[in-house]
Amino acid sequence: MAKIRGIYLILEFVITVLMVILFLYLFPKKSHKIRRTWARLQTFLMGFKIKEVGKPDLEAKLLIMNHQSVVDIIALEAIYPKDECWVAKKEIEDIPLFGYIIKAPKMISIDRNDKRSIVKIIKQAKERIKDGRVISIFPEGTRGDGKKLLKFKSGAKIIAEKLNLKVQPILILNSRYIFDSKNLTAHSGEVTVIYLDSIDPKEDENWFENMKKNMQKRLDNELANNLSNR
Repeated sequence: MAKIRGIYLILEFVITVLMVILFLYLFPKKSHKIRRTWARLQTFLMGFKIKEVGKPDLEAKLLIMNHQSVVDIIALEAIYPKDECWVAKKEIEDIPLFGYIIKAPKMISIDRNDKRSIVKIIKQAKERIKDGRVISIFPEGTRGDGKKLLKFKSGAKIIAEKLNLKVQPILILNSRYIFDSKNLTAHSGEVTVIYLDSIDPKEDENWFENMKKNMQKRLDNELANNLSNR
């Protein structure tokens, strides 16, 4: 059943994303509302609920999250009150047709092979923040297994320090169980989104390393608690 459900979700995802791209171009000023409506529809179609722990800091301009699945993006788009600007791999933008999901809502793409791309990202991030948006980034750069955080790449650190941004780390649990695109399996269930304490990079020169340690510690505790409650 998990495989059948996974195939269904791929087909559903393809159709609805293409529809979203069309609506984004037809109604560019409604970008946030269109994406939020789509994300909330996805929670219904994919059969999962979202549990929030803590509260979003609306003064934070940079969100740093762990990454397991496309469900991470869907969950945040569904619940986060402000217009997010996601930082994504350029490979996604280069996908025929689907790449417009990056271009249409003015997300930011990063070319890992171009060392100069960080300059472009900082410039674009500054522009998006000026427009009232919040930069959202997965510093691991790829999807993990949901148990151990992968090495954090330095892009998020550079953006925060160059633009003097308040940072809020967020942990997302169980999203890979809901939809695992590598194994093409899907299940119903609950995704937990945990808002951790915000950080001012000026107050701690080792904030990036300490943040990762605290995120991993909280992740370990949550997984241990979930295991003991079964």
